[in-house]
Order: sequence, then structure tokens, then C-alpha cells
Amino acid sequence: MLYHLLAPLADEFGPLNLFRYITFRSGAAVITALLISFLFGTRVIAMLRNRQQLGQPIRDDGPETHFKKKGTPTMGGFLILLALSGGTLLWADLTNRYVWITLLVTTGFGLIGFADDYMKVTKRNSKGVPGKVKLLIAFAIALVAAWLIMDLSPAGLRNQLAIPFLKTVLLNLSFFFIPFAALVMVGASNSVNLTDGLDGLAIVPVMIASGVFGLISYLVGNAVFANYLQLHAVPGVGELSVFCGALVGASLGFLWYNAPPAMIFMGDTGSLSMGGALGTVAVITKHELVLAIVGGVFVLETVSVIVQVISFKLTGKRVFRMAPLHHHFEKKGWAEPTVVIRFWIIASILALAGLATLKLR
Repeated sequence: MLYHLLAPLADEFGPLNLFRYITFRSGAAVITALLISFLFGTRVIAMLRNRQQLGQPIRDDGPETHFKKKGTPTMGGFLILLALSGGTLLWADLTNRYVWITLLVTTGFGLIGFADDYMKVTKRNSKGVPGKVKLLIAFAIALVAAWLIMDLSPAGLRNQLAIPFLKTVLLNLSFFFIPFAALVMVGASNSVNLTDGLDGLAIVPVMIASGVFGLISYLVGNAVFANYLQLHAVPGVGELSVFCGALVGASLGFLWYNAPPAMIFMGDTGSLSMGGALGTVAVITKHELVLAIVGGVFVLETVSVIVQVISFKLTGKRVFRMAPLHHHFEKKGWAEPTVVIRFWIIASILALAGLATLKLR
């Protein structure tokens, strides 16, 4: 919004030229989303607490230490979406269709999560919306988004999958690109959802991944930098740096309230939407496989659940004391802050590994 209002006036008033720079607007989006979180955070928490009364239901089979969290409200993802949308709409170029596609997926997945959280709170159980229904709706949204992305992508990159560390290799997925792209979005969404089990555990890796993909978006969208780093340039993608900046600010603001002991849980409203946002940006920037590296914590959590289920069905034995993986370490006696901070450290290391793919080619 401000870009359209003020950037055209730059010729008359020089300082307004700043609004033409993606880097400036990305930084401003971080600050704006953070301020929105601080301005509305306590009000949103108070509103949710008054409406939910008993808070998010706690699983009976979960770690014993979680029972003390009874009464903590959920749906904190609403605050994240409010800050993210505000920061993006205020500072992004709203004629950029990549921005709207990303907002479409983020909001759509957020609504799925909201419905799930609402059912959990009102029905007082941890089941919520049936998993098959959530997946069906999520894939419908993701397939539409994948088709739109493919239609917007440059002809030479359409249907193509870029391979990290290999500068010229592109794998032609042909008509399988759309289901593959949808799988990346839905998979990222559910991976973040599985990771969201401890105070602050999911939000920091999301924030780190958002920062990484904000940089990737800027580089891929800039022909000079893309050529220098031998990346596959995608015109217009740089504007997603503003979106990623807003996501960093929204995540940082939410962490203020979600730091142990959490005043609020993000719920599926937050985890599904943020995972979907990361997956969408990865598809648009042609860095789907890099997301698996940068978001390695989410991948590990998902794999732990898959391994646990397969092992139990085939042998009747569990590989982990409890899945997802963070609960396994809790069952081993690790304190919750220890698990959370060590996972943050792992997320930081994986983010550096993901950034290394930009140069090591």
C-alpha cells in the first residue's frame, strides 16, 4: 500500500526513493509486523482466554509435564496472521501476483487450522477436524496455487525442479509438477504442525527459515545476483522478501508471548499457515529441495512419526519412547527448555547448510 502511495512521489521528494527498494521495505515489514504483535498481542490473548475458558485440551497420553499447561489458550496463530498480513499489505508491491498466491495459501491453511482449533476447544478433545478432511481441503488449495505458480513461472523453469549444489541441472517433472508442488506446500504445513508441541519450539525454526527464504527470494529475483551465484532467476520473486520479512517480524512478536511458559499456543491456525507459507515460497523460488535442508528440524519430526507408526504396525514395537521426536527426549528426562533450545541450535546449523547451497555449485 505505502509502496503504491509513496514510491511514485520519489521524483519530487528524493527520500521517498527508499520505498522503491525491496531491502528497505523488507526491513520495514519486519518492524511493522513486530509492532502489530506488540500492540494487539495482550488484547488477542485476553479475548481468546475469555472465549475458551479451559484453553487447549491436553493429551492424556502426553508427557506428564504438559498437564501444568492446562488452561493455556490456543489459536495464537490469529495474531501471527494479523501481523503477517498487516506487514505484507502495508509494504509489498500489491500488483505482484506471487505475493497474492502466497497470501492465498497462508490464509487458506490458516482457516483450516482455525476450524480444527475451534472444534478442539468447543468439543473438548484433541482430535479436531478429521485428518482426511483437512488434507483434502489443503491439497485443493495447494493444487490451485501450484497451477497459478506454474502459469506465472518463466518458460524455461516451468515444470522444472532445481537440484541443490548443481548449477545447470533441472529435472523436468512435466505434468507431475503440480502435484509435487502441492505436496511440498501441504507437507511443509503438516511438518510445522507436528513440530509445534513445546513452548517456542516451532516458532523459532519458522523464523529462521523465513529469514533464509527472504534472502533467497531477493537473490533469485535479482538478475545480477542470480547470475553471479548461478541461480535460476525468477523475475518478480524478490517481492516475496517483504512477505518473508513480515513473517520474521510476526514470528518474533509471537515468540514474546510463546516463550516458556507460554501465555498462548499458536495452534493449528498458526502452524498450518506458516508451514504452508514456507512451502509456497520454496516452490515459487524453485528451492523446494533447499527447504528440506533449511527446515530439517521439521523433516526430522515428521520422519520420527512415520518411523514410529510403521514400526508399531509391522512389529508392534516403538522406535521412540514417544513421537514426534521432541516428546522422545522429554520422556528421556530432558527439561523442556533444553529440548527447545537444542532444536533451535540444530535449526540454525541447518539454515547455514541451506545457505551454503547458494554458493557451492
